[in-house]
Amino acid sequence: MTPAWIVYAWPRVLCEAQHAQSLQFAHLSTQVLVTGDAARPSLGQTLWQGAEGQAIAGVAWDWISLPAGLVAMVDPMALITNLQFLNPAGEVLAPLESVLQLNEIVHGLPWQYEVQRALGLH
Repeated sequence: MTPAWIVYAWPRVLCEAQHAQSLQFAHLSTQVLVTGDAARPSLGQTLWQGAEGQAIAGVAWDWISLPAGLVAMVDPMALITNLQFLNPAGEVLAPLESVLQLNEIVHGLPWQYEVQRALGLH
């Protein structure tokens, strides 16, 4: 299974911010790092990849299980990616602006289903 943090080693991919939502990401892997029980939640990482032209982009993050089979991102500000977003003038977006772009991408992915599947809930 591909470790989620390998995305740091992938070549940087430049993407115009206005086209970020058109990127098509697919599930690459989900890992359960801590199997929870009644006293503590399960924890893990998930990794998604997509293409921007000929380049391969990736985004990964940590997740945590919640009661009733729900899962959530551990920290929506701590996404790992090799994407670098550009504004219409071709300038690199500030980190906060990039995180907003990444969270919009993540929001559109069926990642909770994949995590629940890894936990044996589906």
